Amino acid sequence: MMEKQQEEKTERPGFEALSAVLEQRCSGKTGLYYGVTAARTLRKRETLDGVEVRAMEEPEAHWLYVTYGFSELGEKECADPDRSGYGFELTFRLKKEEEEPPLWPMNLLQDLAGYVFSTGSGFASGHYMDCGGPIAPGETELTALAFRQDPLLGETDTANGRVEFLQAVGITKEEMEGLMCWNGPAFLKELDRLFPLGITVPERSGAMKEEKFCRVWETGVEKDGSATGFLYAEGLSGRMDGEDGRLQVSADLAGRLARMLEARVGKDRALTLESRDGTFCFRPGQEDRAETREGVFSVSLTEQGLEELCGVLKSPAGLYRLSVLPLMIILMKGEGKQET
Repeated sequence: MMEKQQEEKTERPGFEALSAVLEQRCSGKTGLYYGVTAARTLRKRETLDGVEVRAMEEPEAHWLYVTYGFSELGEKECADPDRSGYGFELTFRLKKEEEEPPLWPMNLLQDLAGYVFSTGSGFASGHYMDCGGPIAPGETELTALAFRQDPLLGETDTANGRVEFLQAVGITKEEMEGLMCWNGPAFLKELDRLFPLGITVPERSGAMKEEKFCRVWETGVEKDGSATGFLYAEGLSGRMDGEDGRLQVSADLAGRLARMLEARVGKDRALTLESRDGTFCFRPGQEDRAETREGVFSVSLTEQGLEELCGVLKSPAGLYRLSVLPLMIILMKGEGKQET
């Protein structure tokens, strides 16, 4: 439960340092602090301390949400002297359409906090997350988040160590896949040209439908390749029977996998995918070969092998045998799993 109050004044050095940064870098904007009631009674960090919200006018009217709780707000506790807690706080910028800040972004940030505190895994610039559904109420195509350093708040030093302000930007599924094939911060910088400062606009259409944006994206992928070397991906399974291999790919994954292989293996970089059915590694090689090594389904691809495999992955559902190595590709309809 969050309760609204004027900016809280405390004896906590970490809290005061964050508050001072917002006062300095959001000059003239009054902040409201929404504290999490349960945070005061919990012995172990399980929730945010709260979220501060400010009404911003530039580059267009929007709400700025900033978390308190990923970093150390009170006395120093973690062993790393250079980093405060997880080393970041999250920000979220939402187009202003109401006189009072909507509560759903606070709930979204609290959900992200629950993930971090339960898994121990933090976020960093270049990360992205498929949220599994709309991030906002009502009609929206935004179903994922991408993370980068907040362009205005940046980072700061506190008595407890360094804290980076990481912005969570709402993106579509197609944009997430486009980002995966390129570079997260570069993708978001280009997205700024359409939606300045990464302000989330729930009702907007996807940038991948914009011809000019797609041309820049294609040029970036061709030049830089993908910065994503590891993916969690459902709809992928396989096994080796001696020297013969079988690789089963869902229709939902096949096209995305082809683009990722072109952007990674095509740039002499390995790509590893993990699904509930195993771990799969694709890498550039001097010969085309498939094998199981230490429990990993490993595929080595020459330029010719990569071209043939990607061509198959872009084909309709069906069974395809590669000519460059003894590997059967089974492209499934939909997302259903079928034994190989």
